[in-house]
Amino acid sequence: MGDASLGNLQRRGALPAILAGGLTAGTIDLLQACLLFGWDIPLAIAGGLVGPRAFVGGVGFYALGIALHYFIALSAASIYYAVSRRLRFLAENWLVCGLFFGAAVDLVMTLAVLPLSALHARGPYELKDLIQGLLVHMVVVGLPISFSVRRLGR
Repeated sequence: MGDASLGNLQRRGALPAILAGGLTAGTIDLLQACLLFGWDIPLAIAGGLVGPRAFVGGVGFYALGIALHYFIALSAASIYYAVSRRLRFLAENWLVCGLFFGAAVDLVMTLAVLPLSALHARGPYELKDLIQGLLVHMVVVGLPISFSVRRLGR
C-alpha cells in the first residue's frame, strides 16, 4: 500500500476504526476463550494452521496462535468497515447490525473455517455450545467492531 493510500485510509477513518474494532474484539474474545477453556487456546488456534503438532507447545506456536487470532479479528473489522461504506445502515444501526455481524462471524468460523482447518474440527456440537458461541461472538466481536466503525469510521 502506497503512502497516498495509507493517508487516504487515515483521513477517512478506516485505519482507526479497523484497528480499534479488531484489536478490541480480538482481545476480549481471546481473554474470554482463555478464561472459559484454558490458557492453551492459542495453541488450538495455531493448530488450525499447522495441525496437531501445535499442541506440543512452545512460545512459537503460542505466538502464532495469538497472531492468527488477531489477524482474523482485524479481517472481520476490515470486512465490516468496507461493507459499511456501501451499506450505510451498518454504521447507523450499529447495535443491531453488530449483533448480527457477530453471529455471522461465529457461523463462518464454526461452519467453514474450523472444518477446513488443519484440525478438521466438525461437530457434532451440543446445542448449548452453539448458542453460547453465537451469543459470545455477538457481544464480544460484533459490537466492538460495529461500534468502532460507527464512532471512528468516516
